[in-house]
Amino acid sequence: MDVLNDFLLLLDSFLGSAAWFPYVLLGTGLFFTIYLGFPQIRYFKHAWKVVSGKYDRKGDEGDTSHFQALATALSGTVGTGNIGGVALALHIGGPAALFWMWMTAFMGMTTKFVEVTLSHKYREKTSDGTMAGGPMYFMDKGLNMKWMGILFAIATVASSFGTGNLPQINNIAQAMNATFDIPHALTGGVMAVLLALVIIGGITRIAAVTSKLVPTMSVIYLVGALSVILYNIENVIPSLVAIFSDAFTGSSAVGGFLGASFAYAFNKGVGRGLFSNEAGQGSAPIAHASARAHEPVSEGMVSILEPFIDTIIICTITGLVIMSSGVWTEKFENQFQRSDMVFLQGNYSDANTDHVRELSSFINGTGKSSVEPYNGRLQIIDGKAVQNDFTVINARSVAEDVHFDISAITQFNGFIEIKDGQLVDNRILVSGKSLIHSAELTTEAFTRGFLGDSGRYVVAIGLLLFAFSTAIAWSYYGDRAMTYLMGAKSVIGYRIVYVAGFFWASFSDTTLIWNVAAVTIVIMTLPNLLGILLLRKEMKQEVDKYWQEFKG
Repeated sequence: MDVLNDFLLLLDSFLGSAAWFPYVLLGTGLFFTIYLGFPQIRYFKHAWKVVSGKYDRKGDEGDTSHFQALATALSGTVGTGNIGGVALALHIGGPAALFWMWMTAFMGMTTKFVEVTLSHKYREKTSDGTMAGGPMYFMDKGLNMKWMGILFAIATVASSFGTGNLPQINNIAQAMNATFDIPHALTGGVMAVLLALVIIGGITRIAAVTSKLVPTMSVIYLVGALSVILYNIENVIPSLVAIFSDAFTGSSAVGGFLGASFAYAFNKGVGRGLFSNEAGQGSAPIAHASARAHEPVSEGMVSILEPFIDTIIICTITGLVIMSSGVWTEKFENQFQRSDMVFLQGNYSDANTDHVRELSSFINGTGKSSVEPYNGRLQIIDGKAVQNDFTVINARSVAEDVHFDISAITQFNGFIEIKDGQLVDNRILVSGKSLIHSAELTTEAFTRGFLGDSGRYVVAIGLLLFAFSTAIAWSYYGDRAMTYLMGAKSVIGYRIVYVAGFFWASFSDTTLIWNVAAVTIVIMTLPNLLGILLLRKEMKQEVDKYWQEFKG
């Protein structure tokens, strides 16, 4: 797993974590925002009327209504990105990361408008009578670049696992284990069976389920979130100030948080924003292609609402819950995951300003740092290290009260080997106090409100519904991609593998799963952005035509 994780991090360093990627993503959204005259503002009110069905016509072709298509697409975006993803962004980039999530969403409203409109225009009816669409179709039929359509479809299948499958069940299993002490594999098994029962019915059953799940889960989650925000109301304004004041400077160290550079906040904010609302990724157009409409722009209008609901509303509320509660800077007892943990040479403390500066430079990769990974042996007696010439960093924080075990009830005795800062023996469990991230952090934040410890149940239920609905939607995206690549008969095999992967990820390493997602998102996004840029003139013509006919 360490080798795989290192490989994924290497790939990500050239893709999503590379300095150029956020500029490409935001730049495309900015270009279309200016090119089309700020449609996310001018058409916002009109979009609500379209989704209500006000302009529907009898005889419109499609499998779902505007609202059902929106609900399906939202179910694909409103998932762990809103609960675990926001927490991860704040954990890595500090409050400033939320600002860049907002910017991604604002620009993404236009990007999604474009990609959905073009995908709806070039959709086609399959042999079984259902609609199939998505960027692979406008690449193939609109650009005459079938090779690009094939590349995108392959990336969509891979991303259906990396975005919609693996991280979703992983976070569900974590929440169920932390809240109800249910074994990860048991959660995975039950949810895999339920997933199979839903996706066998295709888009009709998927749309029926998601159109009920999305409103229900949103209400439950928002009520729970407000119970925390109102309880900590005095911290809301300082939290908002921190978001804006740190946006272009990065966040300073505070509590157990060792600080984050501007580059980290910018990169992770944009990356988590993309993971959350998927604007530019090309996934939502696949769901919207099924909608009943007599022309494509109206469905593009509907999609403008997605990043607004997903990121600007739901992600902001999650961010305010975490920041106002203060848990993002606190250390908690937890078992360290190997991919989050590194042993350093020397004894460091986050109470020492000089140490914090050195550690921050090391973790964020900014400037020169004298910090070096530990190499050597540590003697452990009754679970505790005899030496004190090392420091354990876990979850980007200085770990405290570190202990070593060989099982949940048996302490380790003997020597352990550390090579290049990593524990050699995979059997040894390392625990202690450190910062936490992902769904675990959000769960802890929800206990700091009027509901007290019962708040964790809101996260558990919300995460269950959010993540499960995302997995459902993404199974459809992969389904349509497989149909494009290999025909309708290939779908059944894909669904079997999809369900099996869903079960496996329930008991796999969280950080590894997030790294899989980070890579697959980008390999899907890049060809989609290139495709819509090449069709920019056609997009503008479609918008002009829509308003001429609408006013006429």
